[in-house]
Amino acid sequence: VQLQASGGGLVQTGGSLRLSCAASGRTFSTYGMGWFRQAPGKEREFVAGISGSATSTYYADSVKGRFTISRDNAKNTVYLQMNSLKPEDTAVYYCAAKKWALVTAKTYDNWGQGTKVTVSS
Repeated sequence: VQLQASGGGLVQTGGSLRLSCAASGRTFSTYGMGWFRQAPGKEREFVAGISGSATSTYYADSVKGRFTISRDNAKNTVYLQMNSLKPEDTAVYYCAAKKWALVTAKTYDNWGQGTKVTVSS
């Protein structure tokens, strides 16, 4: 599966952004999907995961209650709605896919190219 992330940009503290990740292929619903991020000078970290059927989701504590992961299997797309953004959310955000992955998976096989999110204070 090939992934294409989009939707990043510059936003003020407290603002919102919605990231999208479009996937190729006809078996999208068999892939667990995740969002990760990497801030400058830091390691990549898990943000959120969603099951193939969209019945289960999982979030890092740092984004719980502010971010929402969702997916539309008819459109082969996964989303990350980010609200109440903080400067510490500034990072390059990556979507990832892994066949039959659990929502708590931290290792993935397929990665998108990343989209940059900058939150100004």
